[in-house]
Amino acid sequence: MTTKRFIPVAAPVLNGNEKAYVMDCLDSTWISSSGKYIERFEQNFAGFCAVKHAAACCNGTVALHLALMALGVKPKDEVIVPTLTFVSTANAVVYCGARPVFVDSEPDTWNMNPNLIEAKITPRTKGIIVVHLYGHPVDMDTVMSIARRHKLFVIEDAAEAHGAEYKGRRIGSLADIATFSFYGNKIITTGEGGMVVTNDDSLITKVRQLKGQGMDPNTRYWFPVVGYNYRMTNVAAAIGLAQLERVQWHIDRRREVARWYYESLKDNPALILPVEKEWAKNVYWMFTVVLHDDVTKNRDQVMKELAAEGIETRPVFYPMHTLPPYTRLSRGQRFPVADRLGSRGMNLPTWAGLKREEVAFISGVVKECVGGPAL
Repeated sequence: MTTKRFIPVAAPVLNGNEKAYVMDCLDSTWISSSGKYIERFEQNFAGFCAVKHAAACCNGTVALHLALMALGVKPKDEVIVPTLTFVSTANAVVYCGARPVFVDSEPDTWNMNPNLIEAKITPRTKGIIVVHLYGHPVDMDTVMSIARRHKLFVIEDAAEAHGAEYKGRRIGSLADIATFSFYGNKIITTGEGGMVVTNDDSLITKVRQLKGQGMDPNTRYWFPVVGYNYRMTNVAAAIGLAQLERVQWHIDRRREVARWYYESLKDNPALILPVEKEWAKNVYWMFTVVLHDDVTKNRDQVMKELAAEGIETRPVFYPMHTLPPYTRLSRGQRFPVADRLGSRGMNLPTWAGLKREEVAFISGVVKECVGGPAL
């Protein structure tokens, strides 16, 4: 019996020094939250982002939580976030007792629409979290101008955009503080893991204290504040360091995969493809396509048909305002762009190990499912 091929939506590629560094951790017994790989990973990642400081933590969600706490977010504060994002962006705000305030998307980049931000600012607004969605940078100059005018902080949620660039500058270096995720499907991975980066000496000091149970950095076992155990292990950092050594390869491969999809799907009238603005470098965490409004077939049905051919996909994120914990926060408001993207968008397999013939196969099946010229 012939086994049907299966193409996952994402998979890590561990083709560097990952095994050697992990074995070094095991041989040395430095496997917990101290060790040379944590220090090296933090230092090298700060250099990669062109910032002064980086603090490793156990995942991308807690990286956001640490950033918000370091910035002083308290109960009853409001933080502006995109409605089209992964739920962790909103959840981290709620962890602080604050209220996420949602903003609709741009129709082309799918990022939060900067032109809609000022209308959401109130006397309770403390700051803005931008999300570089699916690897495309946000229009940061516009966002930062609004923030400075209203004396608000800005956090870059860069979980999906390692190495993306805005006007020649790496994301992570463009706001007050930035956070990254190293989950297994991200551009580089530690399995689970996160990072907080900033140029602000005071903020990084607070982040480091909070992630280590609140211990005083100069007095062991003295805890002047309530903190959290949000530390990364040396083993995870060893994997991350090995991944970071080959990060440009990972970025180049994803951009190549995206180019193959563009070549195969650009002339299909049924699909809207991701963009790359002239001021941006998109790193294509996921190659996302959106069904045109005149495509009568349901997005979820298309995904089922792709699954039947061994092609794994994911829906575009459900907008935050549609999720049960957050519907009451946005009652009476309209988010037409995010609603459309969330109901008609899907992520195709996107990872560094994909072969050209696999992308051709995926594209051909997509065309069969949605209509349009065959390959």
